[in-house]
Amino acid sequence: MEIEILNVAGSKPVCKIQVNDGATIKNVKDKIFNAKKALSPNRQAIKLEAKGKILKDEDTLKSLNIQNGAKLYVKDLGPQISWSAVFLAEYAGPLFVYLWVYQRPWILYGEVTTSPGHVANLAALCWSVHYIKRILETLFVHRFSHSTMPLRNLAKNCGYYWLFALYVAFHINHPLYTAPSSLYFYVGLSGFIVCELGNLSIHLLLKNLRPPGTKIRRIPVPDSNPLSLLFNFVSCPNYTYEVGSWIFFTIMTKCLPAGLFAFAGFYQMAVWALGKHRNYKKEFPDYPKGRKAIIPFVL
Repeated sequence: MEIEILNVAGSKPVCKIQVNDGATIKNVKDKIFNAKKALSPNRQAIKLEAKGKILKDEDTLKSLNIQNGAKLYVKDLGPQISWSAVFLAEYAGPLFVYLWVYQRPWILYGEVTTSPGHVANLAALCWSVHYIKRILETLFVHRFSHSTMPLRNLAKNCGYYWLFALYVAFHINHPLYTAPSSLYFYVGLSGFIVCELGNLSIHLLLKNLRPPGTKIRRIPVPDSNPLSLLFNFVSCPNYTYEVGSWIFFTIMTKCLPAGLFAFAGFYQMAVWALGKHRNYKKEFPDYPKGRKAIIPFVL
């Protein structure tokens, strides 16, 4: 059957394609790309109406009741970049920025003869472990629902991580930095380690929940790892542990910029968690009713 493709902007004709009624939206994107090489499949958002919602790649024309002579609308999402590349850029930057500041470069501090204290040394180690873990997870653990992101968002995403790394590192490695008491330090360090291990355990569980090369979604439940028991209370324990890591890092260092970083991260992750929590409840009628999104019993 023949489908006419129109541009969302102004409803101008883009092309006409020939497909069968069992074709998916992914097949439609491929056909459009064959006709218009500038519109790679990752750049396309397909809609039933110009202001309608974006259709999923796995939706079939038959299930959408699209018949011969129908019209579909395409939106050009602009140049794309893979999520793996995005994450690597986001996480490699803070690692190198922090370690550069940790060396107390003269351009930031002038001529400094003293060395960072033991708290600053261990803070640099914890920071490095966190971001090295994130890089390794990106390479070997994460499976992305969407393969790409608009390239225009890269500067904003990287700016958030890189500038906060500079802000936090500048204060903790400053020659006038005052370390917290041993109690604060060891409580913070212990909590940071537990949260990092918890975050890793959740990422591994989520990886095993989705078979490679598929978009199958299941209700996540705890496995044999006791750190995964947080799934009994929240839908996104990976975010809970992530926020916990930075709260304990703040306690460990007694650094206000680290606390601001933790708060900013919590706000964004709470937004993501609430969205995922709503989607879980909508998708799975038997989804556990006692779970919250990110904070047990609260949010």
